[in-house]
Amino acid sequence: MSADCIFCKIIDRELDAEIVYEDDHAVAFKDINPAAPVHILIVPRKHIPTLLDLEKEDESLIGHLHTVANKVAGNLNLEKKGFRVVINCGADAGQIVFHLHLHLLGGRPLLQTMAKGRGV
Repeated sequence: MSADCIFCKIIDRELDAEIVYEDDHAVAFKDINPAAPVHILIVPRKHIPTLLDLEKEDESLIGHLHTVANKVAGNLNLEKKGFRVVINCGADAGQIVFHLHLHLLGGRPLLQTMAKGRGV
């Protein structure tokens, strides 16, 4: 865990978030600045700053995060109409919090360019 990471603080319950799923390896919660009607952040409990910081030992973890995305999408009834899963890597890609996370977006057609310049 990183002492100054907002997602680590949410995982440790030092900050409030509307958690929609959690297990031993991941926590999923509603984004406070949603880019779609459904915007869930799925974060590993392990602090990994970016996608580039993944190690060989993290392969099963990154797969697990995608499995969590599927579970959460199902819980939110997104599987019939569809949803998007996004990982931003680095500031130029729109990554604002440097703790690896997946964005699960849905609840409306997502055909246009993602978030029109907003970091999602």
